[in-house]
Amino acid sequence: MGEVLITGAEVIVTMDGARRELAGADLVLRDGVIAAIGADLHSSGEIVHAQGCVVTPGLVNTHHHLYQTLTRAVPGGQDALLFGWLKTLYPIWERMGPEEIRVSAQVGLAELALSGCTLSSDHLYMYPGGARLEDTIHAAAELGLRFHPTRGAMSIGQSAGGLPPDSLVEDESAILDDCIRVIDAFHDAGEGSMCRVGVAPCSPFSVSRGLMRDAALLARDKGVMMHTHLAENDEDVAYSLAQFGCRPGDYARDLGWVGEDVWHAHCVKLDGAEIDLFATTKTGVSHCPCSNCRLGSGIAPVRAMRDAGVRVALGVDGSASNDAGSLIGEARQAMLLQRVQNGADAMAAREALEIATLGGAQVLGRPDCGVIAPGKRADIAIWDVSGLEAAGAWDPVAALVLCGPSKVRDLFVEGRQIVRDGQITTLDMPRVIAHQNRLARALMA
Repeated sequence: MGEVLITGAEVIVTMDGARRELAGADLVLRDGVIAAIGADLHSSGEIVHAQGCVVTPGLVNTHHHLYQTLTRAVPGGQDALLFGWLKTLYPIWERMGPEEIRVSAQVGLAELALSGCTLSSDHLYMYPGGARLEDTIHAAAELGLRFHPTRGAMSIGQSAGGLPPDSLVEDESAILDDCIRVIDAFHDAGEGSMCRVGVAPCSPFSVSRGLMRDAALLARDKGVMMHTHLAENDEDVAYSLAQFGCRPGDYARDLGWVGEDVWHAHCVKLDGAEIDLFATTKTGVSHCPCSNCRLGSGIAPVRAMRDAGVRVALGVDGSASNDAGSLIGEARQAMLLQRVQNGADAMAAREALEIATLGGAQVLGRPDCGVIAPGKRADIAIWDVSGLEAAGAWDPVAALVLCGPSKVRDLFVEGRQIVRDGQITTLDMPRVIAHQNRLARALMA
């Protein structure tokens, strides 16, 4: 894999235990890991000049639905709450197939990479037209992004009182069998892994209690992480109370869905007792601020969660409910929403950046990522702060969240450069985008 020297950066944001920010330091990447950090380093490998740049750990995205990049700005779903939005989109999504899932993953992951993301999860919970989880796994491998796909599922269709159409639900025994298949085929638990697989029944309103319980047992038997949606909005909480006679946090606890190996998406409507439960059990939360705004779900109590000790990360959520996929944009939105709710000092720019990097790695169980330190994985984002967006900024680190830039200049994953001078290096993006647009037009027709 060779060696890379990143030299002359204005500041390197380490996110190490002391949260050091090193001015004028150099960075050596060797064979997929960070080999050295300090002043006046030398290398016989490639040299990347980073004058006028801020260097950070790669950002970590902990919740996405990559297939949704084919259905942005869909009429009828633009102004709906969660349940109405889903009912609009389900009939479109059921017409997809393997090619739609693969290409939309390429586009969504490339968009994330340009926003500084080096590690992304994905929650794929429907498999129309013979699609399989590996359609996304192959897309991530081709791009070169570190990937944590989750084998999602829906098992309760409309005829049984659920929300999704019957055509998108699966038999529960078949779901569990396929979870075993993809874990055995693709999950790599080792340090530096480029692909880890999780188990992820979609939500309390689309799967049975039995599947939730069995999925937890399977995940723990296999040693993989667990993910689902929880307490996303008032409708979600009302459904839980009506169907299960308890709040979402109690539902999760009773079925074994709390612990260090669990992270939940959204959690907008957690109450104080649920926050304490998540803190005590070290359960993770993926905060999706832009999607929560777009769907009118509310403002998640991130300040209260972090103050209580809950592990919080960021997610862009699906591109049909965002409708963008910028992780640095989510960091800014997370900071702004906490200030709207709790005051101008509720969240600093550096805390938002920490949540986007180290916070995401911690929630996904990746101590080898999210930090710039010798021995950690060489996942590095280089941000050019010499341009228009940051012109006049006094604090270049805070500028990343407060004003920009909104795209990276360079991005390294496992020491491999996948963005150079603001362009994806591993895919022919004009061709991929044209293919994506053809598929979208076919769905419209």
